[in-house]
Amino acid sequence: MLQTLMPIIVLLSWLALPVTLVCVVDDWFLRPRRALRSVAGDVQDTPLMKALYASLVVLIGAAVLRLLLAEKLDFSAVLLLITLITGVVWGLDILLLAPQRAAAARAAGRDPALVSEPGTVDYARSFFPVALVVLVLRCFIFEPFRIPSDSMMPTLLDGDFIIVNKYDYGLRLPVINRKIIAVGEPQRGDVVVFRWPVDPSVNFIKRLVGLPGDHVEVRDNHITVNGKPVADVDAGKFNDGCYVNFALATERLGNHDHQAMFCPVAIDHQPVLQGCNRSGVRGFVCGDEDAPGERRVPLFVGDVPAGQYLMMGDNRDNSDDGRSWGYVPEENLVGKATRIWFNWDLHRSGGPLWKRIGTAIP
Repeated sequence: MLQTLMPIIVLLSWLALPVTLVCVVDDWFLRPRRALRSVAGDVQDTPLMKALYASLVVLIGAAVLRLLLAEKLDFSAVLLLITLITGVVWGLDILLLAPQRAAAARAAGRDPALVSEPGTVDYARSFFPVALVVLVLRCFIFEPFRIPSDSMMPTLLDGDFIIVNKYDYGLRLPVINRKIIAVGEPQRGDVVVFRWPVDPSVNFIKRLVGLPGDHVEVRDNHITVNGKPVADVDAGKFNDGCYVNFALATERLGNHDHQAMFCPVAIDHQPVLQGCNRSGVRGFVCGDEDAPGERRVPLFVGDVPAGQYLMMGDNRDNSDDGRSWGYVPEENLVGKATRIWFNWDLHRSGGPLWKRIGTAIP
């Protein structure tokens, strides 16, 4: 449905800026003059301006919807922009526009206290403190994040909404992401949100496996760090209808005990499985022997450079991670994933998984 409406949403979002500018100019400069000329003191808008004011809510709504649907969106940049714009509008009104309105009202023999302020100024004064508080919280303390894939199963599911702790790895300036106060350092086993080195406009979430200077080997889904095998215990099988017969292992990385899933042999990629409750998702079946024509996960051996980290998904056979594209620089770190606050995968039948709400991330 949304894909069908996207051309209309894009068109309306492009119209939002010029229509907003016209409304702001009218609201700041022309509307007060019409109000002063009116005998009753009320505002007499032209039919054109009435239509533009009426359409403004729809156009801005379309622009917001387009931002929310965008795959590459820096919410910190958007919040910073909103904070700056509302702050500038409010400040200009206090320093310049409000005195001019009062002087014009006195010249027309009106009480300045009875002259209404522009609606845009009223909105700016209301939104500025809210936007500022949200910006500070999101940039320096906590940030929400939605899990977009299966790469962290079984720890995190597609559709999990999580809280990311921003200050554990140091306070950073929004947008440029430069660290200004060192608070702590990433620890082995942390689940980390970071900007993908290949395309920093995209956020990834993986588990930190290798610290700077570590020598890491991943052989048949078993991890060795600096010559010491990472402890893992067989935890049975994982079957959810979409992933069938996968092996589960309880690993201990640093101070984190968590589960990882993998297929000891090559995966048999199937069409959509009957037991899978997620629309459009191709199933993965782990057989008892190597599937013909499929390759097992190759051996990984690497030394983590200084100032960088090796990130891997808990779903070892279905994770695009550092084993294929390399290491994550320290400046790309966003924060540590701590807790699930909601879950709803729109491609999965049955609605939200309420039992996942409030779950800590191991």
